[in-house]
Amino acid sequence: MIKAILSIGEIMKYYLICYDIFDKKRLARVRKIAYSYALGGQKSALEAPLNNNYLQELVNKLKSEIKPEDKINIIEISNNPLCFGKANYIEFDKGVIIV
Repeated sequence: MIKAILSIGEIMKYYLICYDIFDKKRLARVRKIAYSYALGGQKSALEAPLNNNYLQELVNKLKSEIKPEDKINIIEISNNPLCFGKANYIEFDKGVIIV
């Protein structure tokens, strides 16, 4: 979960974090890091609203855990993603998020 209060005016973008880690111990560490920034998702595909500072922080933490055989994709979700079923797009332009 996001651990800080984001101040009014910070630009948030929505990201999809996907990972495929080849070692169970590294996988557990990467999962813990990724879930600490995410609002939800399934196993190794998580949704996360991030500002530039949180994105850079997340990238630095993940880079310190992975090896060349591992794979992590952090994909910015566009303003008009296709959502099906229970999926809803939440727009995070600015405001306060307390999680």
